Amino acid sequence: MLVVDDSRVIRQLIRVNLELEGFEVVTAADGAECLEAVHRVRPDVITLDVVMPRLDGPRTAARLRADARTRSIPIVFVSACGQAEIDEGTAVGVEAFVAKPFEPADLVRIVRALAVRDAPRATEGCGAAGRGGAPGR
Repeated sequence: MLVVDDSRVIRQLIRVNLELEGFEVVTAADGAECLEAVHRVRPDVITLDVVMPRLDGPRTAARLRADARTRSIPIVFVSACGQAEIDEGTAVGVEAFVAKPFEPADLVRIVRALAVRDAPRATEGCGAAGRGGAPGR
C-alpha cells in the first residue's frame, strides 16, 4: 500500500487506519516521491491526493498508467473531489474517488476491495454526477 499526500496529518491518518486493518503501508509526500517509491514498494493499491507540490495527483496517475510496470496498480484519489477531479481521474484510469473529509472505515473498505481486485469502480462521497447516481458501495 502506498499513501501519497502532501499533508503529514492525512498521511498518518490513512497509514494508521490501514495498518490497523493489516495493510503494510509506505508513505510519500508528493507525486515525485510516489514515482520514486512505487517500483521499490510494489503496492497493491495507491491512495493519491490531487493537489500536491512538485507533481500533482492527476499527473502522477498519468505517469503510473503510462508505465507498463505500474499500469495495473489500482489508484484511489483522496481529495476534495469536484467534478473536474473526477473527470480528470477517470480520464487517466483512477479506480475510485474518496472525498475529504472522509470516514476512515470507508477508505479502508474501498482499498481492501481494490486490493483483492473484486471491486467495480467506486465513488465515495464525491457526488453521484457521472457515476451512475450511487455514491460508494
